[in-house]
Amino acid sequence: MQYDAVIFDNDGVLVRLSPLAVLREASRAAFEAVGVTDPAAEHVEQMMLGVTPADVREVSEVYSLDPDAFWAARDGAAADAQISEMRDGRLSCYDDVAALEHIRAPRGIVSTNQQETIDAVLDHHDFSHLFATAYGREPTIESLRRKKPEPHYLERAMADLDAETALFVGDSETDVLAAHRAGIDSAFIRRPHRSDTELDASPTYEIETLYDIHAIDGVPVADAAADGGTEGKR
Repeated sequence: MQYDAVIFDNDGVLVRLSPLAVLREASRAAFEAVGVTDPAAEHVEQMMLGVTPADVREVSEVYSLDPDAFWAARDGAAADAQISEMRDGRLSCYDDVAALEHIRAPRGIVSTNQQETIDAVLDHHDFSHLFATAYGREPTIESLRRKKPEPHYLERAMADLDAETALFVGDSETDVLAAHRAGIDSAFIRRPHRSDTELDASPTYEIETLYDIHAIDGVPVADAAADGGTEGKR
């Protein structure tokens, strides 16, 4: 079997993870944007990562906020913070992104991050030529129901790429689960921040660098591809 497409998560795969301190300040900024000047620390943390629709409703009720407006403010603040980190040179891409140049299948991005952030990543890191499609979330509560491990955005990317088979490369269990639910193969990249991660869901492959994708059966690679890593392992 040859893969029709190779799709990538962004954070922790293509671009380094944003520091928690940056996301925490973005969460505080979101509260301030809707008039809450002294939010409880636990609510700031609750709005940082892994947010669910129930979280948004719960916190909004505490402060008598409109949930949709509050979530739009939160996603906007998070995008602004990450874009500033990129522009100031503190949020860089991984060197092995160069490996993607040699993959001869259509490529895409599917991220849980905001679409605004993903668009900025494509622009700032000059990635646009590498990807035929790229999905982040819309700044809506509904998008939280569609994010990984749900396959919604992954399936949209596959449709854009006219792909019946695909390999999804990610650095989290939600990436592996999204691939399972979409009926496609997955490659878990064990970046240093995932060195001790234990997965309950089994990826099709485990890799250490993006160059390892070149050794995966079914990934079309240019003959001149650099041998930059170890082989992918089932």
